[in-house]
Amino acid sequence: MTCPAVEKKKMKSALGHRHVYTVCVKTEEGELEFLYRDTPHAMNCLQYVSLILGLREIWYFGLQYNVDNRVAWLNLARTLRSQGVPLKEPITFRLMIKFYPENVEQELLEDITQHLFFLQYGDYDPDVQKPGFLAVTSLLPKRFINLYIMTTAMWEEKITACYAQHRGKSREEAEMEYLKIAQDLDMYGVDYFLIRNMKGHDLLLGLHALGLHIYKPGNKLTPEVTFIWSEIHRMSFEWNMFLIKVLGKKSNLVKFKSSEGKGCKITSMILSLCMGNHELFMRRRNPDSMEMQEIKIQVAMQRSRKEEAKQRLQKERQLREAAERARDEMEMSLIQLQNDVHMSNVLLLCLGQDLLAEKAKTTEHNAKPLAQKAIKAETEKQHNEVPAICGQEDPEKMLEAEMVALKMDEESEKWDMEDEQLKQELQEASDAEREEKHNLLEITSKSPGLPSDSVPRELSFSREDLCFDFKDTDMKSFFTVTEKKKVAKKKNLHEVLKEMKTEMELLRLKGHETPLDCIYFQNKALGITKHSTLMMLTLQSSESKLAHYETL
Repeated sequence: MTCPAVEKKKMKSALGHRHVYTVCVKTEEGELEFLYRDTPHAMNCLQYVSLILGLREIWYFGLQYNVDNRVAWLNLARTLRSQGVPLKEPITFRLMIKFYPENVEQELLEDITQHLFFLQYGDYDPDVQKPGFLAVTSLLPKRFINLYIMTTAMWEEKITACYAQHRGKSREEAEMEYLKIAQDLDMYGVDYFLIRNMKGHDLLLGLHALGLHIYKPGNKLTPEVTFIWSEIHRMSFEWNMFLIKVLGKKSNLVKFKSSEGKGCKITSMILSLCMGNHELFMRRRNPDSMEMQEIKIQVAMQRSRKEEAKQRLQKERQLREAAERARDEMEMSLIQLQNDVHMSNVLLLCLGQDLLAEKAKTTEHNAKPLAQKAIKAETEKQHNEVPAICGQEDPEKMLEAEMVALKMDEESEKWDMEDEQLKQELQEASDAEREEKHNLLEITSKSPGLPSDSVPRELSFSREDLCFDFKDTDMKSFFTVTEKKKVAKKKNLHEVLKEMKTEMELLRLKGHETPLDCIYFQNKALGITKHSTLMMLTLQSSESKLAHYETL
């Protein structure tokens, strides 16, 4: 088996160029390693990575590397060797977001672009995501956890409440919801640099998709001055001095120096980021290019197909849920019917016992007159025997008396037999009742419902009896009612977050805030948001912005 290092050497010699390097590009999900020939434009390296990933919106991304214990961006218009990139193989880069969109929902078109902006966690399932499944310490900074009087279980409950709002959504939809919330944060999409104005005062420079922000030290949330990219006429640098020419009646310059080391590396990086943001800012406000139109058409078709598949899947899921509910209702009805049958059997046994007892009473009541007749007949017989002995009566009367006595004896024997039969039936009914009660107690003690094998033959159902006839109109009404219930029960994710913030405000520990926390809570109390601040600053004239910058 050939060694990978030997294979690389063979490939390098086959390329026939001495400036061939092994490049390793890391993403959030993995690594890409390939051989790269150092061409006059490093853009080829980024294009090769985008080709492997299937990424077309490459203008948001850049290749980042570390040099002299600081982060730098690869200049795509120059060679690797001319930028001071460490050439120790493999040359490692990170594919990172370099420029941010103004509106993620409208500008991030392809799913792969959205996915690289955010990596998903998975769909919420209460049967899988049981209590304890979240590693809260890996989701939230320790400083933020210590800021509130909340246990790990409480944090997990709050996070799961938001997580459950995304149940049933696709990965792309969940990622977009995340990005829509993230872009409203004050520090989202801002690259910060330490600068010093001409008075020698330390300031912060923030580069954003909308423009260039100037902050006071220690306050990365609220900018003091904002220059929109359309207000800037020209940008340049001289060594570590950065120059910005602003449009206006008075052509004034904004000057500042980089505080992050000597030389022009930082200022050149600032200029590169400014030029990239300015280009994207102007591109958004111009008609779409042919490439952009093609991407939008393809994305629209893909999303349409996905939406159709999603609706079809949703309809199948609702049909399955409706069938499962109908099956459960049928099973409950069947169990209830079985219980009713057993109760009816018990009642029939009790009723049969009552009927037998009533019949016995009737027999006893009818036997009393018969016994009295028998006694009377016996008395008459004895009375007639005395004259017969004396020879004073007629022989015909004697014969009649004997016939009456014989008939009474037969009836007495018949009633005795019926009485014995009634006693036997009563005993059998009593034994059957005791046995039925014993079986019923055993069944109810083993399970709350009846076993499937105890279904009587008279209650068996055929497949035709158990089939469900779902009409299209019925299912449409079912879908309508279901959607209305979902809308009524489910709250908007933003409302859930707002309620959560209100509840957590009561649990915040006073005195544990950082300076940025204090600024955030102060802005929140005053109703100051990122968008309101930008709106207020952009309404100012260029002259007033320059005058305010000079006072910093």
